[in-house]
Amino acid sequence: MGKINPKWLVVMSVLFGTFTVILNNSMLNPTLPTFMEIFDADAVAVSWLLTIFMVSMGMTMPLTGYLGDRFGKKRIYITGLFIFTAGSIMGALSVNLPMIIMSRAVQGTAGGLMMPIAMALIFNAFPKRERGMAVGIYGVAAMVAPAIGPTVGGVVIEYFAWPFLFLFNIPFAVTGTLFCLRYLKPTEKNPDLKFDVVGFLLITSGVGAILYALGRGSTLELLLSPISIGCIIVGVLLVVVFVKYETKQEQPLLNLTIFKIPTYSVSIAVTATASIGLFSGIFLLPLLIQEVYGMSEIMTGLLFLPSALLSGLFMTLGGKLLDLKGPKYVVPIGLLLLGSFTLALGFNTMSTSFWFILVLHSLRGAGLGMCNMPATTAGMNAIPDPQVAQGSAMNNVIRQIFSSFGIVFFSIYYEVRRAQLFAGDIETQQASLQALNEAFMIAGIFILLMIPVSFIMKGTDELKRSSASE
Repeated sequence: MGKINPKWLVVMSVLFGTFTVILNNSMLNPTLPTFMEIFDADAVAVSWLLTIFMVSMGMTMPLTGYLGDRFGKKRIYITGLFIFTAGSIMGALSVNLPMIIMSRAVQGTAGGLMMPIAMALIFNAFPKRERGMAVGIYGVAAMVAPAIGPTVGGVVIEYFAWPFLFLFNIPFAVTGTLFCLRYLKPTEKNPDLKFDVVGFLLITSGVGAILYALGRGSTLELLLSPISIGCIIVGVLLVVVFVKYETKQEQPLLNLTIFKIPTYSVSIAVTATASIGLFSGIFLLPLLIQEVYGMSEIMTGLLFLPSALLSGLFMTLGGKLLDLKGPKYVVPIGLLLLGSFTLALGFNTMSTSFWFILVLHSLRGAGLGMCNMPATTAGMNAIPDPQVAQGSAMNNVIRQIFSSFGIVFFSIYYEVRRAQLFAGDIETQQASLQALNEAFMIAGIFILLMIPVSFIMKGTDELKRSSASE
């Protein structure tokens, strides 16, 4: 390890932890029917395994900027790893479904601490002109893990007992902890920083209410239920009040003035759009392969592997190109690839081959790699370095909300549209195919509309010239 540059050891350290958190969450997706059978529970009860993780992570993320500045980013990240390990052990030792759900809440809290801080630690270790490449390599965890997670989870639940879904995390989490203790450098602390209690209560309650409503809204009836509508309305109102309150504080929980920086604001819009592209594929493609073409879960897993590999490769290449040329030469191309090949998936027929779909999805992965993390890096480079942790936290919260919204929207669209088509005397498979085709078209057009907006982003050199001329 002595020959590796210390700053790359920082990337390696946070990579272990981040990969483990995201992989663990996506591993559980194909295993929910097994939990329903084991614990004799209905789908709503078991869905809390995913919902509670998402809600607890989203509620914790707004805190990370303050905690990182107050106690040091290294300490908070390692604390998150310890909490995640504890949650995994708790999950493996659980004897009933409520205990497993509680362990998932603990894991989600850890993820909320770790995800934004990981980006801030990398930004602390690298100068601006090298961050694209570094974040690109780190981003492999963020993009590859959700793609391969369902395959890994399916294999684990097929050949091992369900507690191994949690035990699987522990070696990676322990390795990540050891790396972080050894190679992360302590960051500056500000013991005089005051905690914004009112801001904390407003934003965590608001985000939690919105994510809860989206998490339970798997059908139109559930989304339009009084509980869900009420949570969304209350959540939005709390977020609005939070924004107004924070602008008047000397030491706000989240410094919202960074949204006045165009490059950062557009980067948020791009990454939110890319997240919808990512999670629409994760939700829609298994339905296409299994419901329409009648193929196995193994074939579904195979479909995602080349896309994950290309996503990781082009994320690294995109990060390098970002460092050399700036976001205008990377992000629009990524959005074009992602949007075009998502749109192309809307023209499948009953005779379309599996391998053709695999190629289209792989090219989607390449586009995703070129637009997601490079846009994030460009946005973070545009804000002052002391605010990187807060900027990362807000990026993650918004991306989490839009990812959840994307899944809810496409799941409801698929169910409602398929029912309409089936009522019109179209056979089940054809109705499913048409509903999925339309969903892919909607996603593709939405992504393509973001291309002109992405040209607003500026690179490091452009930002320097702009600040010098002012």
